[in-house]
Amino acid sequence: MNQFTFEAKQKTVLTGFMILGLVCLAITFFTDDALHTRFWTNYLHNTVFFTGIALMSLFIMAAFTTAWAGWYVGMKRIWEAYSMFLIPGLGLLLVVILGLWGHLHHLYHWADAEEVAQDAVLTGKASFLNKSWYTFGTLIIVGMWIFFAYKIRQISIDEDANGKGFADNFRHHRRIRVFSAIFLPIAGFSSAAMIWQWIMSVDAHWYSTMFAWYTGASWFVAAMALTILLLIYLKGLGYFEHITQDHLHDLGKFLFAFSVFWTYLWFSQYMLIWYANVGEETVYFFERMQNYKFLFFANLVINFALPFLVLMRNDNKRKNGPMVFAAIMVFVGHWLDFFLMIKPGTRHTAMEALGGHGDHAEHAISFAMGYTIPGLLEIGTMLGFLAFFFYVALNQLTKASLVPKNDPYIKEATHHHVWPYIE
Repeated sequence: MNQFTFEAKQKTVLTGFMILGLVCLAITFFTDDALHTRFWTNYLHNTVFFTGIALMSLFIMAAFTTAWAGWYVGMKRIWEAYSMFLIPGLGLLLVVILGLWGHLHHLYHWADAEEVAQDAVLTGKASFLNKSWYTFGTLIIVGMWIFFAYKIRQISIDEDANGKGFADNFRHHRRIRVFSAIFLPIAGFSSAAMIWQWIMSVDAHWYSTMFAWYTGASWFVAAMALTILLLIYLKGLGYFEHITQDHLHDLGKFLFAFSVFWTYLWFSQYMLIWYANVGEETVYFFERMQNYKFLFFANLVINFALPFLVLMRNDNKRKNGPMVFAAIMVFVGHWLDFFLMIKPGTRHTAMEALGGHGDHAEHAISFAMGYTIPGLLEIGTMLGFLAFFFYVALNQLTKASLVPKNDPYIKEATHHHVWPYIE
């Protein structure tokens, strides 16, 4: 079957989970502290996590296209569909922006003008960490991402509808290649700027030259995990018959390799900064090791040890069971990774705003569900966002053939084999 049908049962299930997410957000809001910190951190956490997965899906397509790859073409509709979540993602980010201007949340220490005036570090960063940069940076940069996602998908679909032979199809492909080549450096630099704004600035006194790489790798691996899960699910329904175990094997290699790459960044950012004993850099890790020790080390076990041990064996990359297990663990693990990036800094900012202590270096803080570890409300909220992400993606899949029949590389993709598994 080359045309996906978004069935009523699927819509009902996903809508049910979206309602669950809204209910969890509502409960969090009405049972929260005076600043609604848990509500806003849950909202920010899931918004940037799933918007980043959409960005990385576009990045994956652009990188493979620019590299003259052909094996991925048969599954590129999934990444095209995922990338279109950038549109609702921008809408979700607008809520954070409105909250910033309306003083509805205290996610960012630098948003308090009085605190900035009394803090030499924040004063020095004020030209970048301010409401205007946050707002217009988000609108312009995410708007650019949406433009490239839309154009690449538009050309891809037009290629199928109006392709008139190989020469004409390759002209379409060449246009996609041009947009992809332009997008890649833009994505590299602009994503770093937004990562610094959205995520790293919740710990406004801290900095790291590797944080954008680290966060981008986390998004990349989560995007690969969701690709594997959706692809196996749709194959089980009879779709994507042209996708073989060889394609799954290659996706497994990417999941394995970039889990190792993420671990390299985790080690480098932690170990070298800690070893240098630079106060502005070590405070981030000191806080998480002192007050979030379980999550800090569980992060490494789930995102490195489990996928490494499962996917190290070649055969496991060709089996649905191990691949599904590894993909679920990696997806949940990187969701926890973002939880650990965001919660500690925003919690201290809220504590200061409420009149408590917020000094990272001197105080141990007590256990709190939703901050120290995710609670049921956090899990429910994540499931709601995940359902929303899949609803958007599946709806996009209905708008084009699952097989891009006029792509110049479709034959290469269809006959793809992984050595030494050629039959």
